Amino acid sequence: MTTTRLLPILLLAPLALVSSAPDRPTAAPDANLSKIKLPAGFTITYFAQGVKSARELAVGPDGTVYVGSRDAGKVYALPDRNKDSRADEVVTVANGLNGPNGVAVRNGSLYVGEIHRIIRYDNIAQKLKQPPKPVVVYDQLLNNEWHGYRYISFGPDGKLYVPVGAPCNTCIPAEPVIGTITRMNPDGTGMEIYAQGVRNTVGFDWSPVDKALWFTDNGRDQLGDNLPSDELNRAPSAGLHFGFPYFFAGDVPDPEFGKGRSASTYTKPARKLGPHVAALGMKFYTGKKFPAAYRNQIFIPEHGSWNRTSKLGYRISLVRLDATGKQAKSYETFAEGWLQGQKSWGRPVCLLVLPDGSMLVSDDQNDAVYRISYKG
Repeated sequence: MTTTRLLPILLLAPLALVSSAPDRPTAAPDANLSKIKLPAGFTITYFAQGVKSARELAVGPDGTVYVGSRDAGKVYALPDRNKDSRADEVVTVANGLNGPNGVAVRNGSLYVGEIHRIIRYDNIAQKLKQPPKPVVVYDQLLNNEWHGYRYISFGPDGKLYVPVGAPCNTCIPAEPVIGTITRMNPDGTGMEIYAQGVRNTVGFDWSPVDKALWFTDNGRDQLGDNLPSDELNRAPSAGLHFGFPYFFAGDVPDPEFGKGRSASTYTKPARKLGPHVAALGMKFYTGKKFPAAYRNQIFIPEHGSWNRTSKLGYRISLVRLDATGKQAKSYETFAEGWLQGQKSWGRPVCLLVLPDGSMLVSDDQNDAVYRISYKG
């Protein structure tokens, strides 16, 4: 297992906290939801609207959902006090942050992944409208917007996992930590590299069967419409290398950096996904409300291609695993309709399975969080 320490970086201006009245959700046309196609028995509704640039999702012990953003620089809280399956309001917990994509909750504290650091708000549920000054957990992350938006999550080992994407389309990493998934103790100590050769992951989760880490990874651009595929990877142990920048999707050599190297040197993806679909915040379905065929299977929001002649993605895909839970056996569409022709009205980003068995979906184009439930 490789350890590393990043060079100190300059911090941004001090954080501006918001304790005024919450943002009020703005109505989006419900007619859009009729465009979403789901398997029989499933329904989709709005959990919250007016959540600008909604990205990663996390839920607290009291059921409050927290939402990171990217372009808005905000972190939101979505309480549902009356348990009617729709947020009562959209509360801005913090403002003026540096691309706060990532959110995670542990022991009542809200962790936020900015581009350059990890911060923590303690006892957040009791202080939504008067949040405390954040504690800086770790402040030596690379301050680079290109693949610098963090997806953060606590693993079964109690450590906080934080990716460090490559600040390029493809390049030889200037530091060992570039193109990796790292992990650290909850207080920011003991940072180490868990997985290498990861170009840009913005979504990972752990198998409920064997606790292995699975993650999505976005392939490089400028190799045409159909190469390379995005990846779904499995990392059951530390120290594996998944190919970046030498190979993509397991067998597509980089024209410059792949010369003289063998694809067999690197860990192949568990499943190739569509080319340029921008696979993001995947989740295992661990609830009990969906039919049994969906339990412990992998759902992947595909944000959608931006540089492909014919757009692809803008949907939620389903990867079914075999009986061992270790092998991907199929890849299919679960929900689609955010792309109409070649024009999108929404882009799924992240998923969250709620304690009631429903699944939330964030959308940073439609500024919304949806709720998918089963009533078959």
